[in-house]
Amino acid sequence: MLDDMRDKLTIESKRLDEINAFLMDPKNELVNDILTVVEKYGGPEEINRKAREAGKVENLMARLREKNSPYVKDLEWLIEQRDKGTFITVDEYRKKILGDKVEDMEFNEDFAVTLEISACQYFPFFMTQARQAVKKRELMPGRFIRVRAMKEQEEDNDLLAMTAAMQIIGASWCETLDTKGTDGSNIHLGGPETITGYFGGVGQPNDHPIKWADEFLYYYTNYGVNQVLNLNPGTIFLGYLLHKLGIDIEFKISVYLGNDNPYAVFWTLMAARMFSREDGSTSLIGFNFSNSVNNTTIELSSDIRKSLGLEEFVRFEHHIFETWKSIVIQPYDRRDELLELASKVKNISAKHEGGEISVEEKRKHPSDIAEYFLPKAEINEKGLMPALTQNYLDKHETINNTAKALTEKGLTFVAAQKLHHRR
Repeated sequence: MLDDMRDKLTIESKRLDEINAFLMDPKNELVNDILTVVEKYGGPEEINRKAREAGKVENLMARLREKNSPYVKDLEWLIEQRDKGTFITVDEYRKKILGDKVEDMEFNEDFAVTLEISACQYFPFFMTQARQAVKKRELMPGRFIRVRAMKEQEEDNDLLAMTAAMQIIGASWCETLDTKGTDGSNIHLGGPETITGYFGGVGQPNDHPIKWADEFLYYYTNYGVNQVLNLNPGTIFLGYLLHKLGIDIEFKISVYLGNDNPYAVFWTLMAARMFSREDGSTSLIGFNFSNSVNNTTIELSSDIRKSLGLEEFVRFEHHIFETWKSIVIQPYDRRDELLELASKVKNISAKHEGGEISVEEKRKHPSDIAEYFLPKAEINEKGLMPALTQNYLDKHETINNTAKALTEKGLTFVAAQKLHHRR
């Protein structure tokens, strides 16, 4: 009975033929529009060439020097500390945590958890964190998420500095483009007073997906930024197409999209697989689960990902801590659940977006995700930068506490590769 019903779920090859026919139709305006944007930047090969040149550390540093940026000295210090081996190595870290017990333990690197921090809004946040890590023998994350306005950080050279820093330390990072639902693209929505209007999707209506692709290619070719946050089915689809065309961009899907059950995950991964390249790679480098998922959801999703051949390509990004205000009911602490998952699910990252509960609840100014979207001028006008720096360092503390908890259980992690994973 079950097998008879199951047979009815087979996707007929003629349905795939229909999709291909739609994509290949020379009169298809949707495809023509994205191809026109790609042509505007010189085609896939030229786009990748420009991005490789723009993203070289020496070229980014040269541009900062031309602007007489004070960030040059910071980056030179970072390079010097990296090359001198000042940052603690993973072996040294394990010895620090475990003492002599480390000699009797085996660590399975196949299940290493990526240490992820969000959001690193300002380059000075990062440098304060790096200097503290050297001083206190702490770990720097292996992944950084950024949610600062692109144009604003382009103007004050923060984008140049962060792009260089990520490569210097060997970390992956993700930027958030300005073309998104909170940019006024939906003229009927405002701020919190129309919050229910956002429930139908964060939104990139009408022609905004093409604007998104244009903006992405601008930052890719001018700064080498190859990975951005994605939160709309239309721009996710365009991300697949850009990669399929041969452009080496990547994206991760935001928690706001709502991958909150295995069926939603299958839908997301099915499309990624359908538009993957011949080598199996996809532009979907990872996605955040909804905060509502449990470990069973993630384990079932892991089975789906493996079945579709995407285990090495698509990272599961799971919120372990959240900002104290404006996103979830507190207390929110998923570290114990992560420790259960870490030996079962490959290619997962532990995203830290808030401080320890015991720290946040006592802060005069606890972390607040709504402050990610404040202009820098407003932050300075209100005198908030010291408080936001402290909030960020609180997240750095949770990262290191998670690394400690993993290590004590004989589990492994991915920190900044060029700083800590040395022999």
